[in-house]
Amino acid sequence: MTNFTFSTTRTIINEAGAARRLATICEEQGARSVMLVTDEGIIGAGLLERILPSFQQSALQLTVFKDVEADPSDTTVMAATEAARRANVDYVVGFGGGSSMDVAKLVALLAHPQCKQPLSDMYGVGNARGVRLPLLQVPTTAGTGSEVTPIAIVTTGATTKAGVVSAVLQPDIALLDAELTTGLPPHVTAATGIDAMVHAIEAYTSAVKKNPVSDLLAKEALRLLSSNLMVAVKDGNNIQARSNMLLGALYAGQAFANAPVAAVHALAYPLGGHFHIPHGLSNSLVLPHVMRFNAPKAAQLYAELAPVVMGDAANVGSNEEKTAALITWLEQQTINTGLPTRLRDCGIREDAVAMLASEAMLQTRLLGNNPREVTEADALAIYQAAY
Repeated sequence: MTNFTFSTTRTIINEAGAARRLATICEEQGARSVMLVTDEGIIGAGLLERILPSFQQSALQLTVFKDVEADPSDTTVMAATEAARRANVDYVVGFGGGSSMDVAKLVALLAHPQCKQPLSDMYGVGNARGVRLPLLQVPTTAGTGSEVTPIAIVTTGATTKAGVVSAVLQPDIALLDAELTTGLPPHVTAATGIDAMVHAIEAYTSAVKKNPVSDLLAKEALRLLSSNLMVAVKDGNNIQARSNMLLGALYAGQAFANAPVAAVHALAYPLGGHFHIPHGLSNSLVLPHVMRFNAPKAAQLYAELAPVVMGDAANVGSNEEKTAALITWLEQQTINTGLPTRLRDCGIREDAVAMLASEAMLQTRLLGNNPREVTEADALAIYQAAY
Protein backbone atom coordinates (compact mmCIF):
# COMPACT_ATOMS: atom_id res chain seq x y z
CA MET A 1 0.00 0.00 0.00
CA THR A 2 1.19 3.50 -0.87
CA ASN A 3 0.77 6.08 1.88
CA PHE A 4 0.10 9.54 0.55
CA THR A 5 -1.82 12.76 1.12
CA PHE A 6 -3.55 14.49 -1.76
CA SER A 7 -4.96 18.02 -1.56
CA THR A 8 -6.57 20.27 -4.13
CA THR A 9 -8.98 23.14 -4.73
CA ARG A 10 -12.36 22.23 -3.21
CA THR A 11 -14.64 23.48 -6.03
CA ILE A 12 -14.08 23.37 -9.80
CA ILE A 13 -16.49 25.04 -12.21
CA ASN A 14 -15.92 23.96 -15.82
CA GLU A 15 -18.38 25.82 -18.01
CA ALA A 16 -17.95 27.94 -21.13
CA GLY A 17 -19.37 31.39 -20.42
CA ALA A 18 -19.40 30.94 -16.63
CA ALA A 19 -17.19 34.01 -16.12
CA ARG A 20 -20.09 36.20 -17.22
CA ARG A 21 -21.79 35.42 -13.89
CA LEU A 22 -18.65 35.83 -11.79
CA ALA A 23 -20.24 38.44 -9.54
CA THR A 24 -23.13 36.11 -8.73
CA ILE A 25 -20.68 33.35 -7.82
CA CYS A 26 -18.81 35.75 -5.52
CA GLU A 27 -22.06 36.84 -3.87
CA GLU A 28 -23.04 33.22 -3.31
CA GLN A 29 -19.79 32.84 -1.36
CA GLY A 30 -20.69 35.77 0.89
CA ALA A 31 -18.51 38.42 -0.74
CA ARG A 32 -19.22 42.13 -0.28
CA SER A 33 -16.00 43.81 -1.44
CA VAL A 34 -14.07 42.02 -4.19
CA MET A 35 -10.58 42.67 -5.51
CA LEU A 36 -9.91 41.39 -9.03
CA VAL A 37 -6.19 40.91 -9.68
CA THR A 38 -5.26 41.06 -13.36
CA ASP A 39 -2.95 42.71 -15.92
CA GLU A 40 -3.08 45.25 -18.72
CA GLY A 41 -2.94 42.54 -21.37
CA ILE A 42 -6.21 41.07 -20.12
CA ILE A 43 -7.81 44.51 -20.20
CA GLY A 44 -6.40 45.23 -23.65
CA ALA A 45 -7.84 41.96 -24.93
CA GLY A 46 -11.29 43.01 -23.76
CA LEU A 47 -11.68 40.10 -21.34
CA LEU A 48 -12.51 42.33 -18.40
CA GLU A 49 -15.47 43.73 -20.33
CA ARG A 50 -17.04 40.28 -20.35
CA ILE A 51 -17.34 40.14 -16.57
CA LEU A 52 -17.90 43.79 -15.60
CA PRO A 53 -21.65 43.79 -16.39
CA SER A 54 -22.25 41.12 -13.73
CA PHE A 55 -20.56 43.34 -11.13
CA GLN A 56 -22.38 46.45 -12.30
CA GLN A 57 -25.67 44.64 -11.79
CA SER A 58 -24.70 43.48 -8.30
CA ALA A 59 -24.34 45.15 -4.91
CA LEU A 60 -20.67 44.23 -4.76
CA GLN A 61 -17.91 46.76 -4.40
CA LEU A 62 -15.27 45.96 -7.03
CA THR A 63 -11.61 46.98 -6.92
CA VAL A 64 -9.53 46.13 -9.99
CA PHE A 65 -5.75 45.83 -9.60
CA LYS A 66 -4.39 45.74 -13.14
CA ASP A 67 -0.66 46.26 -12.67
CA VAL A 68 0.53 42.65 -12.56
CA GLU A 69 3.50 42.09 -14.86
CA ALA A 70 5.01 38.89 -16.20
CA ASP A 71 7.11 37.28 -13.46
CA PRO A 72 5.56 39.60 -10.84
CA SER A 73 7.82 41.29 -8.32
CA ASP A 74 7.50 41.47 -4.56
CA THR A 75 6.86 45.20 -5.04
CA THR A 76 3.81 44.41 -7.16
CA VAL A 77 2.53 41.94 -4.59
CA MET A 78 2.74 44.55 -1.85
CA ALA A 79 1.16 47.26 -4.03
CA ALA A 80 -1.81 44.97 -4.67
CA THR A 81 -1.99 44.10 -0.98
CA GLU A 82 -2.09 47.76 0.04
CA ALA A 83 -4.86 48.43 -2.49
CA ALA A 84 -6.85 45.52 -1.05
CA ARG A 85 -6.41 46.79 2.50
CA ARG A 86 -7.54 50.30 1.55
CA ALA A 87 -10.69 48.91 -0.06
CA ASN A 88 -11.45 46.61 2.89
CA VAL A 89 -11.58 43.70 0.47
CA ASP A 90 -13.13 40.50 1.79
CA TYR A 91 -12.86 38.37 -1.39
CA VAL A 92 -10.05 38.00 -3.94
CA VAL A 93 -10.30 36.90 -7.57
CA GLY A 94 -7.28 36.10 -9.72
CA PHE A 95 -8.14 36.75 -13.37
CA GLY A 96 -5.46 36.00 -15.94
CA GLY A 97 -2.42 33.80 -16.36
CA GLY A 98 -0.19 32.36 -13.68
CA SER A 99 1.27 35.74 -12.74
CA SER A 100 -2.11 37.28 -11.85
CA MET A 101 -3.26 34.15 -10.03
CA ASP A 102 -0.02 33.93 -8.03
CA VAL A 103 -0.32 37.56 -6.93
CA ALA A 104 -3.98 36.96 -6.01
CA LYS A 105 -2.96 34.08 -3.72
CA LEU A 106 -0.51 36.25 -1.80
CA VAL A 107 -2.90 39.19 -1.62
CA ALA A 108 -5.56 36.91 -0.13
CA LEU A 109 -3.13 36.01 2.65
CA LEU A 110 -1.34 39.33 3.19
CA ALA A 111 -4.50 41.47 3.11
CA HIS A 112 -6.29 39.39 5.75
CA PRO A 113 -6.76 41.56 8.87
CA GLN A 114 -5.05 38.95 11.04
CA CYS A 115 -1.92 38.63 8.89
CA LYS A 116 1.17 39.98 10.64
CA GLN A 117 3.74 37.93 8.72
CA PRO A 118 5.84 39.84 6.15
CA LEU A 119 6.18 38.49 2.62
CA SER A 120 9.93 38.07 3.10
CA ASP A 121 9.28 35.42 5.77
CA MET A 122 6.96 33.39 3.54
CA TYR A 123 9.42 32.11 0.91
CA GLY A 124 10.05 28.39 0.94
CA VAL A 125 7.92 25.36 1.74
CA GLY A 126 5.45 25.64 4.61
CA ASN A 127 6.61 29.02 5.85
CA ALA A 128 3.46 30.99 5.01
CA ARG A 129 1.00 30.66 7.89
CA GLY A 130 -2.31 31.90 9.21
CA VAL A 131 -5.63 32.43 7.47
CA ARG A 132 -6.45 34.19 4.23
CA LEU A 133 -9.38 35.82 2.49
CA PRO A 134 -11.57 33.60 0.26
CA LEU A 135 -9.94 33.07 -3.13
CA LEU A 136 -11.38 32.30 -6.57
CA GLN A 137 -9.16 31.82 -9.62
CA VAL A 138 -10.12 32.32 -13.28
CA PRO A 139 -7.34 31.22 -15.66
CA THR A 140 -7.25 32.86 -19.09
CA THR A 141 -4.50 30.59 -20.40
CA ALA A 142 -4.26 26.79 -20.34
CA GLY A 143 -0.84 26.45 -18.81
CA THR A 144 0.20 27.11 -15.23
CA GLY A 145 -2.53 25.27 -13.36
CA SER A 146 -2.14 27.93 -10.67
CA GLU A 147 -5.87 27.78 -10.03
CA VAL A 148 -5.36 24.47 -8.21
CA THR A 149 -1.88 24.81 -6.69
CA PRO A 150 -0.72 26.14 -3.29
CA ILE A 151 2.27 27.81 -4.93
CA ALA A 152 3.08 31.43 -5.80
CA ILE A 153 6.27 32.46 -7.60
CA VAL A 154 7.68 35.93 -6.94
CA THR A 155 10.56 37.83 -8.54
CA THR A 156 12.65 38.92 -5.57
CA GLY A 157 15.48 40.76 -7.31
CA ALA A 158 16.72 41.75 -10.71
CA THR A 159 17.08 38.14 -11.87
CA THR A 160 15.99 35.93 -8.97
CA LYS A 161 12.72 34.17 -8.18
CA ALA A 162 11.44 32.54 -5.03
CA GLY A 163 8.43 30.38 -4.32
CA VAL A 164 5.89 30.54 -1.54
CA VAL A 165 4.55 27.01 -1.06
CA SER A 166 1.90 26.54 1.60
CA ALA A 167 -1.46 24.84 1.99
CA VAL A 168 -2.92 28.18 3.05
CA LEU A 169 -2.52 29.40 -0.55
CA GLN A 170 -4.68 26.63 -2.03
CA PRO A 171 -7.55 28.42 -3.84
CA ASP A 172 -11.16 27.75 -2.88
CA ILE A 173 -12.70 27.82 -6.36
CA ALA A 174 -11.28 27.34 -9.86
CA LEU A 175 -13.48 28.60 -12.69
CA LEU A 176 -12.63 27.27 -16.15
CA ASP A 177 -14.29 29.25 -18.95
CA ALA A 178 -12.98 28.25 -22.38
CA GLU A 179 -14.49 31.37 -23.95
CA LEU A 180 -11.82 33.44 -22.19
CA THR A 181 -9.03 31.61 -24.03
CA THR A 182 -10.32 31.82 -27.61
CA GLY A 183 -8.43 35.04 -28.34
CA LEU A 184 -5.00 33.77 -27.36
CA PRO A 185 -2.33 34.11 -30.07
CA PRO A 186 -0.98 30.79 -31.40
CA HIS A 187 2.45 31.23 -29.81
CA VAL A 188 0.91 31.85 -26.38
CA THR A 189 -1.37 28.84 -26.79
CA ALA A 190 1.64 26.74 -27.73
CA ALA A 191 3.96 27.89 -24.94
CA THR A 192 1.38 27.62 -22.19
CA GLY A 193 0.17 24.27 -23.47
CA ILE A 194 3.68 22.82 -23.45
CA ASP A 195 4.17 24.29 -19.97
CA ALA A 196 1.19 22.25 -18.80
CA MET A 197 2.59 19.14 -20.49
CA VAL A 198 5.86 19.67 -18.61
CA HIS A 199 3.88 19.81 -15.35
CA ALA A 200 2.31 16.45 -16.15
CA ILE A 201 5.59 14.82 -17.17
CA GLU A 202 7.52 16.10 -14.16
CA ALA A 203 4.74 15.16 -11.73
CA TYR A 204 4.68 11.62 -13.12
CA THR A 205 8.46 11.27 -12.72
CA SER A 206 8.83 13.25 -9.47
CA ALA A 207 11.12 11.69 -6.89
CA VAL A 208 9.06 13.26 -4.11
CA LYS A 209 5.42 12.52 -3.18
CA LYS A 210 4.55 10.76 -6.45
CA ASN A 211 1.31 8.90 -5.76
CA PRO A 212 -1.48 7.00 -7.56
CA VAL A 213 -3.81 10.01 -7.73
CA SER A 214 -1.18 12.36 -9.12
CA ASP A 215 -0.21 9.66 -11.63
CA LEU A 216 -3.80 9.32 -12.88
CA LEU A 217 -4.15 13.07 -13.22
CA ALA A 218 -0.79 13.47 -14.94
CA LYS A 219 -1.63 10.82 -17.54
CA GLU A 220 -5.07 12.24 -18.28
CA ALA A 221 -3.61 15.75 -18.43
CA LEU A 222 -1.01 14.63 -20.93
CA ARG A 223 -3.66 12.85 -23.01
CA LEU A 224 -5.91 15.91 -23.18
CA LEU A 225 -3.08 18.36 -23.81
CA SER A 226 -1.23 16.33 -26.44
CA SER A 227 -4.38 15.56 -28.43
CA ASN A 228 -5.71 19.13 -28.41
CA LEU A 229 -2.66 21.39 -28.52
CA MET A 230 -2.24 21.57 -32.29
CA VAL A 231 -6.00 21.96 -32.82
CA ALA A 232 -6.03 24.92 -30.42
CA VAL A 233 -2.92 26.44 -32.02
CA LYS A 234 -4.35 26.20 -35.54
CA ASP A 235 -7.95 27.07 -34.69
CA GLY A 236 -8.07 29.33 -31.66
CA ASN A 237 -11.86 29.49 -31.75
CA ASN A 238 -12.36 25.74 -31.36
CA ILE A 239 -14.19 25.86 -28.03
CA GLN A 240 -13.96 22.10 -27.42
CA ALA A 241 -10.19 22.07 -27.92
CA ARG A 242 -9.86 25.15 -25.72
CA SER A 243 -11.95 23.52 -23.01
CA ASN A 244 -9.89 20.33 -23.17
CA MET A 245 -6.68 22.36 -22.88
CA LEU A 246 -7.97 24.18 -19.79
CA LEU A 247 -9.04 20.93 -18.18
CA GLY A 248 -5.72 19.29 -19.04
CA ALA A 249 -3.81 22.20 -17.53
CA LEU A 250 -5.93 21.94 -14.38
CA TYR A 251 -5.30 18.20 -14.07
CA ALA A 252 -1.58 18.80 -14.53
CA GLY A 253 -1.73 21.49 -11.86
CA GLN A 254 -3.43 19.11 -9.45
CA ALA A 255 -0.77 16.52 -10.19
CA PHE A 256 2.29 18.70 -9.65
CA ALA A 257 0.76 20.44 -6.64
CA ASN A 258 1.05 17.06 -4.95
CA ALA A 259 4.02 15.48 -6.77
CA PRO A 260 6.24 18.52 -7.37
CA VAL A 261 8.13 19.51 -10.51
CA ALA A 262 11.86 19.23 -10.85
CA ALA A 263 14.88 19.95 -13.06
CA VAL A 264 13.03 21.23 -16.13
CA HIS A 265 11.61 24.06 -14.04
CA ALA A 266 14.88 24.57 -12.17
CA LEU A 267 16.72 25.15 -15.46
CA ALA A 268 13.87 27.20 -16.93
CA TYR A 269 13.76 29.79 -14.15
CA PRO A 270 17.15 31.41 -14.93
CA LEU A 271 16.09 31.79 -18.58
CA GLY A 272 13.13 33.86 -17.45
CA GLY A 273 15.03 35.75 -14.78
CA HIS A 274 17.96 36.83 -16.94
CA PHE A 275 16.50 36.91 -20.45
CA HIS A 276 12.76 37.43 -19.78
CA ILE A 277 11.81 34.38 -21.81
CA PRO A 278 8.19 33.43 -21.05
CA HIS A 279 7.97 30.57 -18.56
CA GLY A 280 6.27 28.09 -20.90
CA LEU A 281 8.84 28.67 -23.63
CA SER A 282 11.68 28.37 -21.10
CA ASN A 283 10.36 24.96 -20.09
CA SER A 284 10.01 23.78 -23.68
CA LEU A 285 13.59 24.82 -24.52
CA VAL A 286 15.14 22.56 -21.89
CA LEU A 287 12.52 19.78 -21.67
CA PRO A 288 13.96 17.22 -24.15
CA HIS A 289 17.51 17.70 -22.89
CA VAL A 290 16.53 17.24 -19.23
CA MET A 291 14.56 14.14 -20.21
CA ARG A 292 17.59 12.64 -21.98
CA PHE A 293 19.65 13.37 -18.86
CA ASN A 294 17.00 11.75 -16.63
CA ALA A 295 16.50 8.71 -18.87
CA PRO A 296 19.00 6.41 -17.07
CA LYS A 297 16.87 6.76 -13.91
CA ALA A 298 13.41 7.43 -15.34
CA ALA A 299 13.19 5.41 -18.56
CA GLN A 300 10.48 3.11 -17.21
CA LEU A 301 8.27 6.07 -16.24
CA TYR A 302 8.85 7.88 -19.53
CA ALA A 303 8.05 4.62 -21.33
CA GLU A 304 4.71 4.48 -19.51
CA LEU A 305 3.89 7.97 -20.78
CA ALA A 306 4.84 7.33 -24.41
CA PRO A 307 1.59 5.51 -25.36
CA VAL A 308 -0.44 8.34 -23.79
CA VAL A 309 0.67 10.71 -26.54
CA MET A 310 1.63 8.28 -29.32
CA GLY A 311 -0.95 5.50 -28.99
CA ASP A 312 -0.28 1.81 -29.55
CA ALA A 313 2.69 2.62 -31.79
CA ALA A 314 4.66 3.36 -28.62
CA ASN A 315 3.92 -0.02 -27.04
CA VAL A 316 6.83 -1.77 -28.75
CA GLY A 317 10.51 -1.86 -27.93
CA SER A 318 12.49 -1.40 -24.73
CA ASN A 319 11.89 1.29 -22.15
CA GLU A 320 14.86 3.17 -23.55
CA GLU A 321 13.42 3.02 -27.08
CA LYS A 322 10.02 4.21 -25.86
CA THR A 323 11.69 7.05 -23.97
CA ALA A 324 13.62 8.11 -27.06
CA ALA A 325 10.42 8.01 -29.11
CA LEU A 326 8.58 10.15 -26.56
CA ILE A 327 11.34 12.76 -26.52
CA THR A 328 11.41 12.88 -30.32
CA TRP A 329 7.62 13.26 -30.39
CA LEU A 330 7.76 16.16 -27.93
CA GLU A 331 10.51 17.87 -29.93
CA GLN A 332 8.48 17.55 -33.11
CA GLN A 333 5.41 18.90 -31.34
CA THR A 334 7.34 22.03 -30.40
CA ILE A 335 8.54 22.44 -33.97
CA ASN A 336 4.99 22.01 -35.26
CA THR A 337 3.75 24.84 -33.02
CA GLY A 338 6.34 27.22 -34.44
CA LEU A 339 8.06 27.90 -31.13
CA PRO A 340 11.85 28.39 -31.01
CA THR A 341 13.66 25.20 -30.10
CA ARG A 342 17.19 26.45 -29.30
CA LEU A 343 18.54 28.92 -26.78
CA ARG A 344 20.38 30.74 -29.56
CA ASP A 345 17.06 31.35 -31.30
CA CYS A 346 15.97 33.38 -28.27
CA GLY A 347 18.94 35.75 -28.32
CA ILE A 348 20.93 33.98 -25.61
CA ARG A 349 24.70 34.16 -25.99
CA GLU A 350 26.73 30.97 -25.79
CA ASP A 351 28.96 32.48 -23.11
CA ALA A 352 25.90 32.82 -20.85
CA VAL A 353 25.38 29.08 -20.33
CA ALA A 354 27.91 28.82 -17.49
CA MET A 355 26.12 31.59 -15.61
CA LEU A 356 22.78 29.87 -16.25
CA ALA A 357 24.11 26.59 -14.87
CA SER A 358 25.31 28.32 -11.72
CA GLU A 359 21.97 30.06 -11.26
CA ALA A 360 20.01 26.84 -11.78
CA MET A 361 21.81 25.22 -8.85
CA LEU A 362 20.14 27.76 -6.55
CA GLN A 363 16.78 26.08 -7.25
CA THR A 364 17.29 23.47 -4.55
CA ARG A 365 13.52 23.22 -3.85
CA LEU A 366 13.03 21.90 -7.40
CA LEU A 367 16.24 19.97 -7.98
CA GLY A 368 15.54 17.78 -4.97
CA ASN A 369 12.47 16.43 -6.76
CA ASN A 370 14.36 15.25 -9.84
CA PRO A 371 14.66 11.51 -10.47
CA ARG A 372 18.39 11.94 -11.10
CA GLU A 373 20.77 14.17 -9.12
CA VAL A 374 21.85 17.25 -11.07
CA THR A 375 25.28 18.76 -10.54
CA GLU A 376 26.40 22.11 -11.90
CA ALA A 377 28.42 20.27 -14.56
CA ASP A 378 25.26 18.38 -15.52
CA ALA A 379 23.27 21.62 -15.75
CA LEU A 380 25.97 23.12 -17.95
CA ALA A 381 25.89 20.12 -20.27
CA ILE A 382 22.07 20.34 -20.52
CA TYR A 383 22.21 24.04 -21.40
CA GLN A 384 24.95 23.37 -23.95
CA ALA A 385 22.79 20.66 -25.54
CA ALA A 386 19.89 23.12 -25.66
CA TYR A 387 22.02 25.87 -27.18
